[in-house]
Amino acid sequence: MFELRRLRYFLAVAEERNFTRAAERLHIAQPALSRQIRQLEQELGVRLLDRTTHSVEPTDAGRLLMERGVELCAEADRLWRDVRGFAETERDALTLGYSTSTGYGTAPALLASLAERHPALAVTTRLLTTAEIVAGVTDGTLDAGLVRCPPPTPELVRTLVRLEPQGVLLPAAHPLAARESVEVASLAGERLLVHPREANPGHFDAIVGIFAGAGLEPQLLLRQLSFDAAHSPVLRGEAVSVIGESAVEGLPRALAWRRLRPASTIELHLLTRGSGRRPAVAHLLRTAAETARAQGWLHSPA
Repeated sequence: MFELRRLRYFLAVAEERNFTRAAERLHIAQPALSRQIRQLEQELGVRLLDRTTHSVEPTDAGRLLMERGVELCAEADRLWRDVRGFAETERDALTLGYSTSTGYGTAPALLASLAERHPALAVTTRLLTTAEIVAGVTDGTLDAGLVRCPPPTPELVRTLVRLEPQGVLLPAAHPLAARESVEVASLAGERLLVHPREANPGHFDAIVGIFAGAGLEPQLLLRQLSFDAAHSPVLRGEAVSVIGESAVEGLPRALAWRRLRPASTIELHLLTRGSGRRPAVAHLLRTAAETARAQGWLHSPA
């Protein structure tokens, strides 16, 4: 599957004739895409693309790979769906990918509801990055994915599961921590701790957009770790962070979370494929809708 994914990456670059546009189409970082293409060329022992400053053109070998690669990917997709459909006659199973941020409250609540409503359903979960979830649902290695602010992907269906209220994370000794809620405008001058944009462009833009709505352009401090339960830079007073209310439980006592004003939310979606939906996926989507209603997840905060 990994070699097939590299083939899909090559096809995107060859069709777009541009690494930047192909990276945007695939929702991955351009350096990572370039690295995957180089590795594919090394494995095949042949140059597939002629690169210039302004354009990318397939070589003769690249054109051959384009001609046959499109059909190969389509056939692989059909084969994967057919095999998974055959396995479904033996047992009802579901593979769900979820991101770290959805694992605080949303994913556990959803999985608990699913187990209660469909106890015979065998569920496998995988903790992945947003890009890995999008790729996995697209190529069929995942049945569904739960992510924040997923990128628009034509092959996938997005189902809104939660509008999660956002708050600012501060050191408990910070003057703003004494308030019940914090005006976004009052964060002027604070450094904002964020994941690099390439990790999840939609979420990055949504967080920065909260500040832009208050006329602020904060100085950014990029996270060095993809997961840091201690929120170390905030704890050290180097920055503040905007996180969802589901992450509040288990925070270190030296930190304080205060809801933002005006109220801000981040969207959490389930990603599924648009065709060939299996019964297990239908169970998941129905359960998600019922759980969202019961938990009040789709109510915008006042």
